[in-house]
Amino acid sequence: MSEDRPWDVHDGAARADARNPAGATGAVAGGGNAGVTHREVSEADDGMRLDRWFQQHFPSVGFGRLQKLLRTGQIRVEGSRAKPSTRIAAGQSIRVPPLPNPATGEGGEKPRQRGRTSIETTAAERAELRSLILYEDEDVLALDKPAGLAVQGGAGTQRHLDGMLDALRLGAPEAPRLVHRLDRDTSGVLLLARNRKVAAELSRMLQRREAEKLYWALVIGAPRPSEGIIDAPLVKKGCDGRERMHVAEADEAGQPARTIYETLEQAGGRLAWLALQPVTGRTHQIRAHCAALGHAIVGDGKYGGAPAHPGQPIARQLHLHARALRLPHPRRGTIDVQAPLPPHMAGTWRFLDLDTERAPAFLDADKEQRT
Repeated sequence: MSEDRPWDVHDGAARADARNPAGATGAVAGGGNAGVTHREVSEADDGMRLDRWFQQHFPSVGFGRLQKLLRTGQIRVEGSRAKPSTRIAAGQSIRVPPLPNPATGEGGEKPRQRGRTSIETTAAERAELRSLILYEDEDVLALDKPAGLAVQGGAGTQRHLDGMLDALRLGAPEAPRLVHRLDRDTSGVLLLARNRKVAAELSRMLQRREAEKLYWALVIGAPRPSEGIIDAPLVKKGCDGRERMHVAEADEAGQPARTIYETLEQAGGRLAWLALQPVTGRTHQIRAHCAALGHAIVGDGKYGGAPAHPGQPIARQLHLHARALRLPHPRRGTIDVQAPLPPHMAGTWRFLDLDTERAPAFLDADKEQRT
């Protein structure tokens, strides 16, 4: 990740103050209740199962011990006995008996790894990650993910964004959560939710296709027609790390995949700058659709082979960028974020004299004359 990138910050709201994640109201003094606390359920935890609430706020308490505390009535919700599956609501009071220190785990069972595994980061890495922020409020973060940074771990991937999300807490009670993905070599806007409730709502919006995503790509050749809709179901083929998405044959049950595209500029018929707006969100959808169109993305050797590398001074890196994202905010208004071109694409744009100022913010998804 470069330290001299031309970052473009859009309408970042003021950083929310750090809050107590569980709303502690203090200990109850005296008698057999010494050390007991009553904790108020926060808005972020509204609707969460009680056992998951304890996993999040008291990770040193194993499930067996939690069941015993519930069975004996030492843990209560609004003064009543509860079960591990009880759904809690914002504002409710949870009676918590003396427990191991949630920060150190002292006196309890060894915490188990649940889902995401954190990766230790240096001060410089934490500062670099925070420099990627394009938009921030109390519910959402939007990052400008650099090309080459994996979003999640996998075979041979030791460092990835998902493992470093603790560096982006920014005073929040928990690390932000991924709600969608970008390929390792794709740069641009990546959205994070700052709590479980917002993550669930954003995921629902994405599933309902309420978000608009715009990508910029440089492709080999000049598509004809110059704009249209690629409606081609995709199927994964291959094995042993050589899997690729292919357009499904007539007798194959592929996943429906639809991408709107428009040529913004050409470079002598040899290269073209496309704006692409995926309607669906399949793995490698844009890369596979461009290849199926006969115009592979520059730098995409996986789908375009050797012809995808036109040579110097155009970099061999993938020329695919998640330029913009727009969707309803979970609480208010609209999230509308843009990311500047990454250095290797900015260099190509300068070489080809492509004018980003004239590019549309989004494409017209309802334009019926597209074919």
